[in-house]
Amino acid sequence: MLVLWLLLMGVGGSLAAGLADVQDNDPEAWLPSSAQSTKAVQLAEEYFADKDTSTAVIVYAREGGLTPADLSRIDGDRTRLADQVAVGDVTPAVVSDDKVAAFVSVPLRTSPSDNAVLTDKVKEAGEITADGIPAGLDVKITGEAGSITDFADVYSGMDGALLGIALAVAAVLLLLTYRSPVLWLIPLITVGLASQVASGVVYLLAKHAGLMVNGQSAYVLMVLSVGVGTDYALLLVSRYREELHRHEDRHTAMALAVHGSLPALAASAATVTIASLCLVFGSMNSTQGLGPVVAIGVVLVFFAMTSLLPALLVILGRWVFWPAKPRVTAGYDPNSGQEHGTWAKIAAVVGRRPRMVWVGTALVLGVMALGITGVQTGQTQAEQFTGKVDSVTGQQVLAEHFPAGSSAPADVYVQDAGAATAKAVVAKVPGVVSVDTQVAKGGWTHLAAVLRDAPDSAAAKDTIQDIRTALSDSSGPAADAVVGGQSAVALDVSEAQGDEEALLIPLILAVVLVMLLILLRAAIASAVLLASVVLSFGAAVGTASLLFHALDHGKIDRGLVLFGFIFLVALGVDYTIFLMTRAKEEVRLRGHRDGILTAVTVTGGVITSAGVILAATFCVLAAIPTVSALQQGLLVAVGILLDTFLVRSLLVPALALDLGPRFWRPGLTQEQTQPRNPVKSRTEEPSTV
Repeated sequence: MLVLWLLLMGVGGSLAAGLADVQDNDPEAWLPSSAQSTKAVQLAEEYFADKDTSTAVIVYAREGGLTPADLSRIDGDRTRLADQVAVGDVTPAVVSDDKVAAFVSVPLRTSPSDNAVLTDKVKEAGEITADGIPAGLDVKITGEAGSITDFADVYSGMDGALLGIALAVAAVLLLLTYRSPVLWLIPLITVGLASQVASGVVYLLAKHAGLMVNGQSAYVLMVLSVGVGTDYALLLVSRYREELHRHEDRHTAMALAVHGSLPALAASAATVTIASLCLVFGSMNSTQGLGPVVAIGVVLVFFAMTSLLPALLVILGRWVFWPAKPRVTAGYDPNSGQEHGTWAKIAAVVGRRPRMVWVGTALVLGVMALGITGVQTGQTQAEQFTGKVDSVTGQQVLAEHFPAGSSAPADVYVQDAGAATAKAVVAKVPGVVSVDTQVAKGGWTHLAAVLRDAPDSAAAKDTIQDIRTALSDSSGPAADAVVGGQSAVALDVSEAQGDEEALLIPLILAVVLVMLLILLRAAIASAVLLASVVLSFGAAVGTASLLFHALDHGKIDRGLVLFGFIFLVALGVDYTIFLMTRAKEEVRLRGHRDGILTAVTVTGGVITSAGVILAATFCVLAAIPTVSALQQGLLVAVGILLDTFLVRSLLVPALALDLGPRFWRPGLTQEQTQPRNPVKSRTEEPSTV
């Protein structure tokens, strides 16, 4: 097994390095094919422009006003840009009425399969405009090309850095958990190997099978692999330690540990994998691509943790647990002894007043969920970075001295026969500053409508919707006009995200419910667990919203809701699965009440450690200087911690105790939930799940 994984690593590791080269972070590439802005791009590529172009808007500004030398410099830059980097005409300089700012638009070469083509051209344009610039003249590059370049720079090199930070965080927490100078290395090495193999598989699918991979899915793959892999390792190692107390032969102990933990691990991996694959039914290409990426990571981590990790532990022997090497103990019962003292006390509290515990916990979660009322969507470009970048600063300068939409006019494509009508209709729409005819080719006319508001603002999206409505209500060919551009892309993305939420959230809930029914064979238990996960998600969103406002990043991207839901529901239910699979085993041996409390006691430490490590690894996303990454990390971390400390520790076991043996209906019979001799039963039936 070790040799097999080393071979896989040899191939996968070499391919993983190319993952950044196949990412496509162009927002237009994420859109659904049915979106009007997508059709606009297709028309532009077919009739009006080289399909591999993107426009950079270069903004010049000087406090006190542009000088004649500045205007001469701008004209010189136009010539140099046209000769050295542009793939079309560089527009004449547009000077603001107050003479403080000016801008030119430069079409640049890009490539859908290699972001470096565009970013290199943008940087070359930046060098041309910066070379010998007059003192006091400020130059920024914004527009679509500037925005794409800033995002590419943010994510550049982050794959390796994120993996390194995540592994470092996991290493520290594993060291504190195991208190062994050696043991923590084994899960970490396994996770690292699995992560690289997963990245290699994703690279192959992106390169040769058309899988959509962007910066978000790439960093999610890294963080998820480390977090989930560490969780699985904690559960397996904990079970292996128990079996080493019962069996001298470590091969036998590992076989029983794998057999005993496999149902929980398989159910967890299957739930996350199938729930993630539901994303392929989304309407946006970015959503469709995220599902397979997550599924590949989880599946490969699962196989690594149930094959490579056991192999490494067996090869190395008991000494890896040094200084607390587990030794065979006659009549060993994990529910006895001092190692679970804290969790035995928590279980006792739950056992004394289960109804009070679950009602109180549910109320606390409900109060936390009230923070949902403060959630605000509609994040603008200026609100997408944690620091200042040129594309945002340049857009702010434009908004101060020109109509804010000057950097990205709305594109209207209409058949020639309807061009005059369309131009008149668009010009009357409130929020439109001006409409100009750009060019006519192939029976189509391209109109450019400058909007009053910034391209990514809510007001600009409303104007786009008004333009589309006005055109569709007109007569003749103008009614079939297509409206695209940056503001249209933002509108179509927002609408697509809303459609995805309506479709995918119920679908994912149905998948989780089916997986719980298959695992537990208990309808009541499955319904209770699903309800607890939904309540936990609401509390996580509400609490995270308050944190976002406290960090001065109150607005969220609409996609955060679905992102948080898929990970909090799929990952949050993991800890309940770990608890309930052990509870079902213990109930058969000890009866319902003692079985539930024993499961809380013996799994408390390992599941809590797993939750803390997974939450900490997602917090690593804060290292990426974008607000969306920060919010994603915080939301998932908050949700995982709530699941770990409130839902799994208090709410679920208290509900199970309050409902009594009927909690397991129709799976376990009344007779199967009666107490037996746990020590004798474990000797006769070492694994009953």
